[in-house]
Amino acid sequence: MPIKIPEALPAAAMLEKENIFTITESRAMKQDIRPLKIAILNLMPTKIVTETQFLRLLSNTPLQIDITLLITKTHTPKNTPMEHLKSFYKYFDDIKDEKFDGLIVTGAPVETLEFEDVTYWKELTEILDWAKNNVFSSMFVCWGAQAALYHNHGIGKHAVKRKISGIYRHCTLEPSHPLVRGFDERFFAPHSRYTEISVDDVVRHKELIPLAISDEAGLYLICSRDGREVYITGHAEYDLETLSNEYNRDIGRNLDPDVPKNYFPEDNPSLPPINVWRAHAHLLFSNWLNYFVYQTTPFNLEELQSR
Repeated sequence: MPIKIPEALPAAAMLEKENIFTITESRAMKQDIRPLKIAILNLMPTKIVTETQFLRLLSNTPLQIDITLLITKTHTPKNTPMEHLKSFYKYFDDIKDEKFDGLIVTGAPVETLEFEDVTYWKELTEILDWAKNNVFSSMFVCWGAQAALYHNHGIGKHAVKRKISGIYRHCTLEPSHPLVRGFDERFFAPHSRYTEISVDDVVRHKELIPLAISDEAGLYLICSRDGREVYITGHAEYDLETLSNEYNRDIGRNLDPDVPKNYFPEDNPSLPPINVWRAHAHLLFSNWLNYFVYQTTPFNLEELQSR
């Protein structure tokens, strides 16, 4: 939660300069508190694993959050029990008349397909268009980020020669931006993808701000200038064993995968990996919730303005 301090206190300006999460007395007095409504469109095949990963990051905050889990109607998941889906998930048609403080669109294992060839592409674009009028701030992850950049801004993806897989070092491009407040000058994050987004393509769109990049893995974090669109090309939500499981899966499929970079000690898959991205992941999600949802979303969601 933010620390509330008087506007005139000398520490206020210093803490703001240091990117400490503060809120003025006058602003605090105007705030009403209610649970934040966050929807998660889960496009990953392992629904239970993925929902747990995102809920873990969203729960690391004292804010009260109401979660709505969504799946597409035009694609039937094969790796999750139908009983689980019926009990805990909804379709877009069930919630399209509601408004939400936040939306998360996960990645999906469909990167090698053209966007329009994805079975649920039409349904996804309907959700993306709906979000512009009914969600205050949306977060798009990996393929979800590529899909939203393509649909919202016409930015395409580019195939890479070898799969980008591993834990990569990044640097921030705009250290004072609220989304990366508190980040170390160098931080680590997981990536797992066959395509990438060009920095040059993004900078041509003045409504978008590149926020973090890796020399090896490319552009990682992008935010719209109004804060209502956040794009993450990696997988901050990944568990310790996720890349190991993917690597062994690809071996089983005879895909000749490279050992995930900077993941196993000494690049030896027989040694257990070490998590060096957990703190960054929690901070990224906390910053999104605090600065782009909690502090700015209208108390009455019916007052939400269209983008």
